[in-house]
Amino acid sequence: MAKSVVVTLESESGRNQRFHDNKSGKNMNRVEFVKEIEQGKFGDYHIRKINGLKTPVSNPDGKESNNLD
Repeated sequence: MAKSVVVTLESESGRNQRFHDNKSGKNMNRVEFVKEIEQGKFGDYHIRKINGLKTPVSNPDGKESNNLD
């Protein structure tokens, strides 16, 4: 099963920067993906504040199919 969202760019520190929604074909930066998650468009993900920045993360559910990598 293909992951619904994949990371397409990481910073040198390993922070996920760009994302691709395999379902819609949309490419998003971190801020855009955060906004879409906050609007409820991606139920398998939530936001954590890491080092002061809102960061998309997968919901902990034991499924690898929705993990960001």
